[in-house]
Amino acid sequence: MNKQIPSDEISLKELIIKVKVWYAYLLSQWKIIVLAAIIGGAIGLGYSFIKKPIYTATLSFALEDEKSGGGGLGSALGLASSLGFDLGGGGGSIFTGSNLTELFKSRAMVEQTLLSPVVQDGKIISLAEMYLQDQGWREKWMGNPQFKTIAFLPDTKRKYFTRVHDSILGVMYEELSKKGLVVGQKDKKISIISIDVSSSNELFSKYFTEALVKEVSDFYVTSKSKKARMNMSILERQTDSIRRELNGAITGVAVANDNTFGLNPAMNVRRAPSARRQVDVQANTAILTELVKQTELAKVTLRKETPLIQVIDRPILPLTKERFGKAKGIVLGGFLGGFLIILILILRRLFKQLTV
Repeated sequence: MNKQIPSDEISLKELIIKVKVWYAYLLSQWKIIVLAAIIGGAIGLGYSFIKKPIYTATLSFALEDEKSGGGGLGSALGLASSLGFDLGGGGGSIFTGSNLTELFKSRAMVEQTLLSPVVQDGKIISLAEMYLQDQGWREKWMGNPQFKTIAFLPDTKRKYFTRVHDSILGVMYEELSKKGLVVGQKDKKISIISIDVSSSNELFSKYFTEALVKEVSDFYVTSKSKKARMNMSILERQTDSIRRELNGAITGVAVANDNTFGLNPAMNVRRAPSARRQVDVQANTAILTELVKQTELAKVTLRKETPLIQVIDRPILPLTKERFGKAKGIVLGGFLGGFLIILILILRRLFKQLTV
């Protein structure tokens, strides 16, 4: 009775034999593989020359803690609230933490930033136009009448844009948000947020970063201080109204006194208008005094909530530049060229074996 060899041992031998066969086959094709690697390396070298460097602008900022420094002011706000005055203290926390980070990456903020004006070659243009020129889109649109006349003027309202404008801005937003815009905390232990904007245009990276922070900061300040600003506006209007009433009452007292000058003391009825005007003066004076105090307190509250974003570091020229190196291009191109030709040779041999 013959002893059978285990199947796994046979499979291992067959595997080793097949590997040797394939190795011998690829070794016989070494000239083609080396030639493909050289061609790939040359392509990689050429790519390193035509590939534009990437410039990264970095800006860091800290979000002000609205609870800090609120001792005396918090007591004053509490007292005002107990008296029935809503001065808008505490703007809420809608745009704090991760919500604020997402606000920087939102389409509304990015597209509004793209419409910000910048100066290039002595001309005032929008960042969107600067991006179009840098990406070479204008040259591609020369033969297309639909896009040839498209323009993005600085600070143009979105309601004046056509569907084509919106589509182009949407493409810009997609490219910037996926490739060029990074917002987040580099260290989770530190509450400092960094913004990195990368592009092939050094000035665009710098201008866009600064404009984006300004747009978000203005929107953030307006949203957070809206309630306090509305209350202050109401108080100022009421103060102006009472002041006009008080001035009129003072004038009325003077006129009434002039009319009763040298009047017989027994004729008290003629003195009634002066007395009524005097009451109006006293009442309006008391109301005006209280309104002035509340208006000043509302101004303090508004000032407290206004400086919400404190910029720490701004992008400074020259920016950090990242190049696609020549050595990297040669090595990467050579590797890809060799790998692709080996894959093609293997597939071609397998196809021949299947067709035999």
